[in-house]
Amino acid sequence: MVAFDTGFPADSLEFCPHPQAYDIFTCGTYKLDESSAKGAENSDSIVPSGPQHRRGRCLVFQLDDVRDKEHMTFHKLQTFDLPAVLDMKWCHRSQSSNPVVGIADSEGNITLNEWDINGRVMQCMSKIQCTTPDVLCLSLDWSNRRSPGSDLGSLVVSLSNGSLSILRPTDGFGLSVTDTWLAHDYEPWIAAWNYWDTNILYSGGDDLKLKAWDVRQGFMQPTFTNKRFDAGITSIQSHPYIDNLIAVGSYNNIVQLFDIRKPLTSIAQVDVGGGAWRVKWHPSASRKDDLLVACMHDGFKVVTFNFDSPGIQTEIKKRFDLHSSLAYGVDWSFGPSIGDESVIGSCSFYDHSMYVWTG
Repeated sequence: MVAFDTGFPADSLEFCPHPQAYDIFTCGTYKLDESSAKGAENSDSIVPSGPQHRRGRCLVFQLDDVRDKEHMTFHKLQTFDLPAVLDMKWCHRSQSSNPVVGIADSEGNITLNEWDINGRVMQCMSKIQCTTPDVLCLSLDWSNRRSPGSDLGSLVVSLSNGSLSILRPTDGFGLSVTDTWLAHDYEPWIAAWNYWDTNILYSGGDDLKLKAWDVRQGFMQPTFTNKRFDAGITSIQSHPYIDNLIAVGSYNNIVQLFDIRKPLTSIAQVDVGGGAWRVKWHPSASRKDDLLVACMHDGFKVVTFNFDSPGIQTEIKKRFDLHSSLAYGVDWSFGPSIGDESVIGSCSFYDHSMYVWTG
């Protein structure tokens, strides 16, 4: 276990999935300027109401030594100044291409940063304005998790005005906005692709609704709406190894699994003790039962779903409680395991702390 002070409050952490950059990870931060921060210190919402000025950074790190759990080390390589960072995701690309991370910020931008494998340096490649600067990009997800190629995938981005945007690859390096539509009555905290069928995407937000959209049918109405939530939806991820399965987290401390063929009733649920801000399926097929959860007021947890048991039994396999503030950002390393555990990075908000541990 290794700790690091991120300076600004931290809310997003992502490991690079490229085989030649498994040791690289990024952390995003979100600083509300003091003049507009009054009353926000104890808020659970990452987006306080009213006019705000927010700053952020993207921190780039390299793991040094992960041969055993007791002596893991890492160091910071670079820092980029940005508007406040809300989310970031690495694009899954072929080994012949440099990895790219997309960053969602508080001024309506998606920034694409490329990691140069040979030069071991990150540089900004392009910035896409998704909306007006007073609207925040809340989340993003790449479509090509299961089909990495030399090209970029498409992005879905959720916006604080209730809209979703789709960004498609352009002829050159980059993306452009092709579709934007009003999807939710309140903030859609999360949008995510169906990794098995990238004509389909999901969204959820503070209107307590889980929705699915088919890009072939236009965006006048969702293909389904699940209204059976009693708290805002905060996280969604399609399972990379099990078709038709998504994990959905909400502010009510419950993570639910849905078979999207019957999307109105969950097939499993587990109380994780805090709002489930992020859910991440394990990147290895050998651990496809394991889900990593950022639990806001209750640290970070690894949850195991026994898909072979009647009713899908659940177990909290591991918990990490050293963070003293809102647990927001978390991810698995794609690199080799240490014994029977994987390297995990996590970060939290008001204590601006980041840890690397195993689970």
